[in-house]
Amino acid sequence: MIDKLMKRFALSKEGAKGLVRAVAACTVADLVLMFPVGLLYLLVSDFLNNDQPSYGLYALGIAAALVLIWLSEFWKYNATYFSTYRESGVCRIWLAEKLRRLPLSFFGKKDLADLTNTIMGDVQVTEQMFSHYVPQFYGSILSTCLVAVSLLFYDWQMALAALWVLPVALLLVSLSKKTQNYFSRRQNNALVAVADGVQECLETLRDLKSSKAEWEYLDGLGKKIDALEVRHIKSELGVAMFVVPAQMLLKLGIATVALVGSMRLMSGELSLVTFFLFLLVVSRIYEPMNFSLQNLAAMNSLQINIDRMNEINETPSQGGETAFSPKGYDITFDHVGFAYNSGETVLKDVSFTAKQGEVTALIGPSGGGKSTAAKLAARFWDIDRGRITVGGVDVSKVDPEKLLTAYSIVFQDVTLFNNTVMENIRIGRKDATDAEVMQAAKEAMCEEFIAKLPQGYQTMIGENGSTLSGGERQRISIARALLKDAPIILLDEATASLDAENETEIQQAISRLVERKTVLIIAHRMRTVENANKIVVLSGGTVAETGTPAELMKRDGAFARMVKLQTESQNWMLA
Repeated sequence: MIDKLMKRFALSKEGAKGLVRAVAACTVADLVLMFPVGLLYLLVSDFLNNDQPSYGLYALGIAAALVLIWLSEFWKYNATYFSTYRESGVCRIWLAEKLRRLPLSFFGKKDLADLTNTIMGDVQVTEQMFSHYVPQFYGSILSTCLVAVSLLFYDWQMALAALWVLPVALLLVSLSKKTQNYFSRRQNNALVAVADGVQECLETLRDLKSSKAEWEYLDGLGKKIDALEVRHIKSELGVAMFVVPAQMLLKLGIATVALVGSMRLMSGELSLVTFFLFLLVVSRIYEPMNFSLQNLAAMNSLQINIDRMNEINETPSQGGETAFSPKGYDITFDHVGFAYNSGETVLKDVSFTAKQGEVTALIGPSGGGKSTAAKLAARFWDIDRGRITVGGVDVSKVDPEKLLTAYSIVFQDVTLFNNTVMENIRIGRKDATDAEVMQAAKEAMCEEFIAKLPQGYQTMIGENGSTLSGGERQRISIARALLKDAPIILLDEATASLDAENETEIQQAISRLVERKTVLIIAHRMRTVENANKIVVLSGGTVAETGTPAELMKRDGAFARMVKLQTESQNWMLA
């Protein structure tokens, strides 16, 4: 049962056990609320039978009922709210850990706002459901079934008169599931569209202002927000179409009990005490079911959120051996082919070797597969055919996290954190001393701009380094890679945001690290790779030519043409 609950509600094992405890607590709490009904029934029976009530016993009974109600509500509160809040924390961490181990191909199919909505929004929805709806619904169903069985044994005719509305009302709300899912999917799509729009607006605000297009964009964003509001209203109306009639149907139970009870009372088949008992019971038994109908309606739309969470959980993680003992760190591409999810082939039949102790440069036109090749070398994606090895070890057989311990990577798109300069560099190696961090910063030419910051190395740099320039952000990223001092260095347009002077100094710093390391560098500017040991020209997903810069210049092929074009562009000036 625990495994089924884990699958059905996207819960951890402890969360599934907590749900069972919560349902039990809600069941007991609902049953305990029937105690006052029983006391009132006994008291009225004494009066109707002309018996002298024992007020002391009734007083003790009331006190006992209050204590039991308090204890059951306390248990219910702890089993539902506290347990659910712990589970939602576990769920968010579990989703983040799962995402950490997924291949990048998964993220290529997913929108960032959609994933954020799953981790934050979907977990919040399930948190609300499991603290306010799911345990209460199943608890009320179980407690009602137990009371119903007792009533059937006591007087089956009156029991049927009281209970027939319950399955009919539940069935009516259950039939709304398909309709609710229809509205929920569209509401979720509208929510993601708004989140996308807000995020895009913040990221492109500078361009929007420079083009005087911000009001036009905000007008479109306003329409998305209006569409979301409409979706919310339609979703609520879709639920109300089924829940309100079902709740009205419950009221018929009181009428049928009164009608059947009156007829049987007049015919002498039913005692006045029993009639009074059933009137008391129906006034109480419909109360939890009234809320349960709302709970069921809310639970019907829960499946959308659970399916999105299960999609992440069921996506296969990248795995492999945790033991990684390569014989050297040569990177070899052996007839590698790769295509993204869109079906567009990026690499067709690529073969080359980036040797340890050398700088291998990947160059070529945009879309030729340079960045893709670098990412495949680090197993950010798994290739479709061929083989990539590091020191003779197939990277597809190695656990990605273990494999990446051998890589220092600097991509063109720098990622920094809202922390100090010191801690942003120390991410490269968490156990590094302050002196080692400062030395890496010095080699990456960071010292000059760090000295100008208000608190130096202890300055907070904002979200993604928002207080720094593009070149400063790039240099911190390079310092981070230098600090890690891994045997393989991947540089994808690592000097793109630097001026010519800093680029030369950074290249000198990198050249000091080349000894006994494998350096794979991607660049568009030919001066960046003029001192490379080997150049691989990628064009159209294949290796167009390979060799040293001097050899390729003599061949007068693709590399020579690129050098010529860039030389001409550098000499260009305004007329």
